[in-house]
Amino acid sequence: MANKEELRKKRQKARRRKQAVFFGAAGIVCLVLIVVIARGILDLRAEEQAAREKQNQEAAAKETETEKSQKAQENQDEETLDTVPVEEEDMGVSAQVTISAAGDFTLGTDENFDYSTSLPARYEEVQDPGYFLQNVKDIFASDDLTIVNLEGPLTTSEERADKQFSFKGDPSYTGILTSGSVEACNLANNHSKDYGIQGYEDTIANVEAAGIKTFGYERTAVWETNGVKVGLAGVYELAEGMDCQDDMTAAIQSLKDAGADLVIVSFHWGVEKENYPDETQQALAHAAIDQGADLVLGHHPHVLQGIEKYQGKYIVYSLGNFCFGGNKNPSDKDTMIFQQTFTLENGEVVEDDAINIIPCRISSEDDYNNYQPTPAEGEEAQRILGRIQEYSQGFGTQLPSVTE
Repeated sequence: MANKEELRKKRQKARRRKQAVFFGAAGIVCLVLIVVIARGILDLRAEEQAAREKQNQEAAAKETETEKSQKAQENQDEETLDTVPVEEEDMGVSAQVTISAAGDFTLGTDENFDYSTSLPARYEEVQDPGYFLQNVKDIFASDDLTIVNLEGPLTTSEERADKQFSFKGDPSYTGILTSGSVEACNLANNHSKDYGIQGYEDTIANVEAAGIKTFGYERTAVWETNGVKVGLAGVYELAEGMDCQDDMTAAIQSLKDAGADLVIVSFHWGVEKENYPDETQQALAHAAIDQGADLVLGHHPHVLQGIEKYQGKYIVYSLGNFCFGGNKNPSDKDTMIFQQTFTLENGEVVEDDAINIIPCRISSEDDYNNYQPTPAEGEEAQRILGRIQEYSQGFGTQLPSVTE
């Protein structure tokens, strides 16, 4: 019995060992399976995450490319807007230029005159070059180009011409011009060489150094403003009469060749103290316009003359004196500023009547010349304009009224 019991116990013990081995092995297998499954799950999730990240990157790249494409298209559209001209109904590229013209500027005196009443004496007294044109400066400053006739050299030369009147001013008097907003001076007149060729050349050098254009005789000038080239020619008629026409024609052609859009011819002509132009003045003025001038200006008579409209272009036969140091108290102090606004389209002048006449006096004082030109007002302005209208009647020119 004892042996059977021991045998049974041994069998149970062996069976338990087998069970333990089996369950241990099974546990190990399960653990391995769990690890493998877990790792598989992690790998799968990693792959899914990588796939999602790849998709996101591809989507972002695609969006970036789309944005770049849209931006490039926008830039191209903007460039197209910048480079393609806007279509306007029957309109081309246009520009406007306003020209002001005034008469004789004699910035000096004759050595034989009474110095105490002269322009140089007034200059010393006020010690201000801006004094002389202070009453017209705003008019000149608001235009695009102011043209005057500079009648007398600005020089230190002592070589006085042997003639009745020889004028000269100090080179510093260019400050009168610059402070008054004058941009161009005609030098083709009977006083620019009162102190010889040296005085004439000094004047050109001094005035040009101040930033002001000079022109006249064989010298022309071009002033560019608002994209428009304004050509300037000065013709001296007194010595040659109609024989100066060849020089005039050559000057106009040279300006055309230089690309001038507008041509203005300034004549020194006529008879002193005559309010009506002579036949030579009229013939030369018409010839200048026939040759291509857009505006003709005149000076020398020292008084006002009429205005003619010829072939749609204006001729101002005499602008009179203006800042005039040649006489301490002239009996006729009436003068004017002539203005014209030119409209150009595609480089061509449009014919119009945009003119303005500003009646002035050469002095702000009635009983003497204080060398300070001043716009006239009220009845006096109407009186001066009435004179200009009277002198213009023979040409059939209708002038604008004075704006109060």
